[in-house]
Amino acid sequence: MSKTDQDAAITVRQKTSDRVLVAAGFPVLGAGAGFLLKLLAHWASTWPWIPWKGPVDLIAKAPEPAATIGSLVLGALAGVAVVVLAERGYVTVTIEKDRITTDRGDSTQSAPRVAVSGVFADRKRLVVLGAQGEELLAEYKNEGADLPSLTQLAEAFRAQGYPWLPDGDPYQNAYRRWVDGMPGLPPGGNVLFKARAEALQKSEEKEIGELRRELARLGLVVHDTGDRQWWREIGAPASP
Repeated sequence: MSKTDQDAAITVRQKTSDRVLVAAGFPVLGAGAGFLLKLLAHWASTWPWIPWKGPVDLIAKAPEPAATIGSLVLGALAGVAVVVLAERGYVTVTIEKDRITTDRGDSTQSAPRVAVSGVFADRKRLVVLGAQGEELLAEYKNEGADLPSLTQLAEAFRAQGYPWLPDGDPYQNAYRRWVDGMPGLPPGGNVLFKARAEALQKSEEKEIGELRRELARLGLVVHDTGDRQWWREIGAPASP
């Protein structure tokens, strides 16, 4: 977290040490996994029957040192791919006196201070609420978001005078679990929930987020526990 003076923006992001550890560690782990896969293929090729015998024999019979070098390189490249995905998921939160901005990958969200009624976060989501309980900003783990330290977020929002909600979502008792065909949803809502249920099962992060925003346009707020979807109407009273 950085702050240059009392009125400056406060930026909260993942610790540099954690990002360096991920950036350095995953290529090394990938290289190790690639080497172990080569050894396993050599061992498995001696079995009388195995599935995918052709590819296993191809790996086992590859000439050395090309086989070892290739397994290390391919494993390291797989680790680099994981690092790239991790970098795209890191959320940076910039908190100014009059505005909140979140940046993740090539996505930026922003909300003015005057519209904010509360902010809360847990391990799975960071949410900025509006006056009617709508989500002005939201970063969800199941949509690929990797949040910075919750302690630092709380300190930063409080330092800038925002209404931080230490007990979490004030609407937590207003949610209803979605089941197919349930009454009370606006036209088109059930179809969107069904599509989103499929996206949750397939862990399609982009689709999950897009469908959540489509539901928000219908006046619904949705969050998940595993593959179960829970919803409430914007404007519903907060929990007592």
